[in-house]
Amino acid sequence: MNQHTRQLHVLGQRLWLDNISRSLLRSGTLQRYISELSITGLTSNPTIFEQAFAGDAYDESIRALNATGRTAEEVFFELALQDLTQAAELFRPIFDASGGLDGWVSLEVSPLLADNTAHTILVANTLYERAAKANLFIKIPGTPEGVRAVEEVIFDGVPVNVTLLFSPEHYLAAAEAYMGGIERRLASGLSPRIASVASLFVGRWDVAVKAEVSAPFHNRLGVAMAMRTYRAHRELLASDRWQALAAAGARPQRLLWASTGTKDLAAPDTLYVQALVAPNTINTLPEKTLRAFADHGKVGTPLPADGGYADAVLEEFRREGVDDHALAQRLQREGVEAFAMSWHAMLSRISEKRPA
Repeated sequence: MNQHTRQLHVLGQRLWLDNISRSLLRSGTLQRYISELSITGLTSNPTIFEQAFAGDAYDESIRALNATGRTAEEVFFELALQDLTQAAELFRPIFDASGGLDGWVSLEVSPLLADNTAHTILVANTLYERAAKANLFIKIPGTPEGVRAVEEVIFDGVPVNVTLLFSPEHYLAAAEAYMGGIERRLASGLSPRIASVASLFVGRWDVAVKAEVSAPFHNRLGVAMAMRTYRAHRELLASDRWQALAAAGARPQRLLWASTGTKDLAAPDTLYVQALVAPNTINTLPEKTLRAFADHGKVGTPLPADGGYADAVLEEFRREGVDDHALAQRLQREGVEAFAMSWHAMLSRISEKRPA
C-alpha cells in the first residue's frame, strides 16, 4: 500500500480515478490502483471516452454494435455501460464495506442536454435503470436547468454526481437541489438515503486567468475558490435544515474536487492534491497526477473550515480586474461547450466505423 495515498485515506479524504478505458480494465491497472493506491471510486466524462475511443480497443465492439442499426449515441451508451458496470463490480467490495459511502463510478448524461431539464430527468432515470448497479452515479451538469433536474432525479431515487460546478454559489445551488429532493422523499414516506456528490472544478480557474494576471498570482485562484466553497459546505452541514435531514437518516452530499491535474508546467505536478486536503471530501485524479502523488506527494495541512485566507486572495484578484462571479458563469458554459465538442467528436469516431 502506497504511504502517500494511504495518508490521505486515513485522514478521511478519498481518492478517485478520473479515467476509464477498456485497456485500464483489461490490463488489471484499475484493480492495482484499488489495491495499491487506495483508489475508492472512479469518474468519467465525454472527453475521457472520446480519448479512449481514439485507439483501437473498441473497434470490434463498435463495428458489431453499428451493424445492429443503433445510432452512434446508442452505441456509445452501450459501450460506456459495459465499461462502467465492470468497474462498478471492481469497486463493489468497497461499496459494501463502507455501507455505500465509497466505491462509486460515474456516467454522464449527454452534454447536449445541459439546458434541457425534462430530457435530462428521463435520460438519467433510464441510464441508471439500465446499469442496474447500486454504486453508479449519474452525472448531471450544474447549469440552472441541470440543477432543476437534480432535485427531480434525487426524488426518483437516482444517485447523482452534480458536475461542472465552479463557485460557492454553484455548489449551494446543487446542495439546495439535493436537499429539496431528499425532503420530498421524506414527505412521501421514502428513504432519504440517496447518495450524491458535488464536483467543484478547480484547475480551470487558474488556466482561465493565467494570461490576465501577473506571475505572483498564477495558480492561486483555483485553490482560493475551493477554500471558499469548502467553507460554504461546512456552514451548510451545520445549518438547521441539514441537521434535520441528517437526523432523519440522510447522508451529506460530499464535496468532490475535480480538474485537479496541474496544467502549468512551472507548478508542482501535485499542486491541487496537496492544497486540497480535507476530511470527508473526494479528490478525483487523472492517472498522471495519481502516479505523481504516489511517487513524491506530500500531505498538506487540511483546509480550514472558515475558508482561511481565501477571501483575501480573492480581493487581490478583484483588484487585478478579475470578476469571479462572471468568470464562474463563463467557465461553466465553456465546460459544457468543451464536453459537447468531445461528445460530437466521439460520435463521429463511432460513425466512421459503421460498416458500408
